[in-house]
Amino acid sequence: MALDRPLRSVLYIPGSKPRALDKARGLPVDAIIFDLEDAVSLEEKESARATLADALAQGGYGARFNIVRINAFDTAWGRDDAQAAAAMGADAVLLPKVNGPADLDALAAITGDMPLWAMMETPLGMINAAAIAAHPKLQGMVMGTNDLAKELQSRFRADRLPLQTGLGLCLLAAKAHGCAIVDGVYNAFKDDAGLQVECDQGRDMGFDGKTLIHPAQVDIANGAFSPSEDEIDLARRQIAAFEEVEASGQGVAVVDGRIVENLHIVTARETLAKADAIAAMAEG
Repeated sequence: MALDRPLRSVLYIPGSKPRALDKARGLPVDAIIFDLEDAVSLEEKESARATLADALAQGGYGARFNIVRINAFDTAWGRDDAQAAAAMGADAVLLPKVNGPADLDALAAITGDMPLWAMMETPLGMINAAAIAAHPKLQGMVMGTNDLAKELQSRFRADRLPLQTGLGLCLLAAKAHGCAIVDGVYNAFKDDAGLQVECDQGRDMGFDGKTLIHPAQVDIANGAFSPSEDEIDLARRQIAAFEEVEASGQGVAVVDGRIVENLHIVTARETLAKADAIAAMAEG
């Protein structure tokens, strides 16, 4: 189940906080994860469903992709969250700690045809990433790097070397099955330089965007996961050179001293399509 739209910035918003839910309507994010799980205190778990349902019923979120993250099914709130989420009119429901496709089957039994997203944050989830990505109702994956690091008992490193196996397995699975996949959060929300490094790494790896914990992180994520002016210019020149050679039936296309093949044209057209989609969202 492909999702053909930008997901550069995916901001977590507590489902229990009316002020935060209202502020999100004006933020330049591509997607919002309305959170009923980690961002909601135990005392507010029940009331958060009604608060979030009311905010979504009011609307005003424009072209932003709306995802509801429920509590896991091994908690007291998970199944009731799923039933509530199915009636909220969001674009997708996100299940925490997905270990295998059976977890998604259990969710789909409640949410019906609603698109599903999976939090990838456990060692078993990493091992089963391909089977999870192949689930017929799965539309996207979200890396839960904090929980994964906890489960691995790994130390923090700026290069995220201890997490690379898990990140890579999930990326391969998502790309193989046409799912969206967004990178985990960067916890130091006042550290712009560190966030930039991690966003650039995620973009270089192939992630569609990054999950964020604070509005201050949005601009950096949007910039990192948008095609640059140089990339757009190169894409246009590659397409023009390839089409010229193809029309003449002679030689091979060369741009900036590099041979341009059909696979480069596929990437070039995807780059231009993404730039157009981002521009359309900004206008909307």
